[in-house]
Amino acid sequence: MTTHYDPFDADRPLTMRCNCGRAHSIADHINAFGGAHEESSTPHRLVNNGGISPDEQRASDFMEAALVKALFPQEPVRRAFLKAVGRQTAMAAIASLFPMGTMQALAQDKKPLEKTDLKIGFLPITCAMPLVAADPLGFYAKEGLKVTLSRTAGWAVVRDKTLAGEFDASHMLSPMPLAMTMGIGAAATPMVMPAIENVNGNAITLHMKHKNNRDPKNWKGMTFAIPFDYSMHNFLLRYYLAESGLNPDTDVQLRVMAPPDMVANLRAENIDGFIVAEPFNQRAVFDGVGFIHKLTSELWDNHPCCAFAATRKFVETNPNTFAALFRSIVTSTMHCSEMENRSAVAAAVAGPNYLNQPITVLEQVLLGRFADGLGNIRNEPNRINFDPFPWQSMAIWMLTQMKRWGYVKEDINYAQIAEQVFLATDARKRMAELGFTAPKINSKTHTIMGKTFDPTKPEAYVNSFAINKI
Repeated sequence: MTTHYDPFDADRPLTMRCNCGRAHSIADHINAFGGAHEESSTPHRLVNNGGISPDEQRASDFMEAALVKALFPQEPVRRAFLKAVGRQTAMAAIASLFPMGTMQALAQDKKPLEKTDLKIGFLPITCAMPLVAADPLGFYAKEGLKVTLSRTAGWAVVRDKTLAGEFDASHMLSPMPLAMTMGIGAAATPMVMPAIENVNGNAITLHMKHKNNRDPKNWKGMTFAIPFDYSMHNFLLRYYLAESGLNPDTDVQLRVMAPPDMVANLRAENIDGFIVAEPFNQRAVFDGVGFIHKLTSELWDNHPCCAFAATRKFVETNPNTFAALFRSIVTSTMHCSEMENRSAVAAAVAGPNYLNQPITVLEQVLLGRFADGLGNIRNEPNRINFDPFPWQSMAIWMLTQMKRWGYVKEDINYAQIAEQVFLATDARKRMAELGFTAPKINSKTHTIMGKTFDPTKPEAYVNSFAINKI
């Protein structure tokens, strides 16, 4: 590392300018004057970037220095901190808060791929549409990737195979990377979630015998299937029940069940209803065993559902491959978001290698014109949509619900975890590179069942609910 850019040297000032004293960078000096600058014989970096060019290394070093400068804008404070805790401790602390390896990896653009053959896990649901459709539509191939899509039955399998390295990346429920990073339900493994796959796209479906029992206040004693503990489905159903005065842990039974099994269990009356991604709500209507009680968009419009995720280790080991994969997913997501493309997308993914569903069922979901099982034809264009931007405020809301319902018992730094896992800044960059418009901010307020969620006050939000497990 150029010694002038060494942000962890307590004995030298971090001026962020050239060694010659002029108001330009070291790179600018070299370009203008051709002079070399002193290099440290024992570089210390947050990330080892061996094998890259000197210019690339200078850029990487500057990124690290700029980060530390932003954390310690007052030079005496930076130097006092380093003298108090030491270089290694300071580096470890900052690296734990800011995944420089991930950020630097994602900053590397179209370079030779470290790995071209990838295995990606998915569940056969419409939420996986961007990830799945990228195969038949050629978005993976365009980036030089050969992707094998591995269909799985349940979310625990997806999690376990990702952690075991059997999947390079995976379709996941959006709360899963948060839980995995914190070590909830499995060994703690740092995850990154650079893109949401879909928003909305779920419903609460009840057995036909309950068509005259639409008030959730009367659902005490009923049994509902959810796809996973760490899912928006679980959190939204709990929220809905609690707003109706029911304690979801004592007044009803919530049963984790693989999505493909839910319709059969509804038909057998093993459950009274379920909350799940499409196409299984519409399939229950198609098969005549259930009706759509409420779309989850009616609880929280444009709520996140599923996401594209990978371990941070995979990202840092295969930065160029991950960047190519990221571009493929974003391109596919934006393609699926256009209504005029959805009939063709439904046809492309309906087959047995992908979602294995009737095209009619998929089109009702994707186009938003559907039978609800109660004799109505509804027109809801926003029944499902596809928006890749990973709002960190959405992650904070998920964390509040983990805390509310006892999945997280200790005090946590909500914003810090959200920033580590939901890579909003990197998604913005990738979207801009591909010609798509991205939000300029990482967080915003959200409205859930008429109530405003302020992501800057998560703990107050958790404590505001009368029904919880705190």
